[in-house]
Amino acid sequence: MTTLSVLAYNILPGMTWPFTKSGSTPDHPLLAQSKDYFETLDQSRPLNEYGFVVLDTELTGLNVKKDEIVSIGALRINELRIDMEESFYYCACPTRDVPKQSVVIHGITPSEAQKAPPLKEALQKLLDYCGNAIIVGHNINLDISVINRELKKHFGGALYNPCIDTMRLARVYKEGQWTGAYEFYEEYSYNLRNLSREFGLPLFAEHNAFTDALQTAYLFIYLAHKIQDRTAWTLKDLCKAGCLKRWGL
Repeated sequence: MTTLSVLAYNILPGMTWPFTKSGSTPDHPLLAQSKDYFETLDQSRPLNEYGFVVLDTELTGLNVKKDEIVSIGALRINELRIDMEESFYYCACPTRDVPKQSVVIHGITPSEAQKAPPLKEALQKLLDYCGNAIIVGHNINLDISVINRELKKHFGGALYNPCIDTMRLARVYKEGQWTGAYEFYEEYSYNLRNLSREFGLPLFAEHNAFTDALQTAYLFIYLAHKIQDRTAWTLKDLCKAGCLKRWGL
């Protein structure tokens, strides 16, 4: 999703994701294992020593309280390189018909959505796929809010994986270039495609969960390398740049 936002989250020891009660144990064993893993994660190592999963969703709309997931796309980044061997793409059947205005955007018709498996099945596959990876997305707060809402409904808990927002990383990178030029801030577009075109990255079809995840993966690697040129860069540094200050380290 590409609506402007700089929200993302990272988890510190003693902190929990939204939608879970502090100190509670998720019902699903993978969520419980993930909670334990990330509460003690060493964030001081270089970025290329961590695994990342870049993901994107297509929804029936943009209301995080009621709109539903119709597709999820994801791929892995290992050693800051895209790994296409185990890509992830699932369509999911919503409980209500897909609105016409959404079909125009993502191209998934009501008949295609009705033939897809239930969302619970796609979410189980997503939990297996993400494992203990750091999650990356463009305006990831929208995607992860809907995913966590559905995980809570079906599995009794939410993802504990730290999440990094490439929109916020792009903002950090661009504002570093614009020191003293505040008049440009409000006019600049952080749209995923616009950023990719500006940075000379490969361009892929828009509004498809997998190709948007692939586009985001290229952007993430580009920004990680560019920002690393300025200083030694650890996961802790990345979380400081890619999440809200209230979740910072």
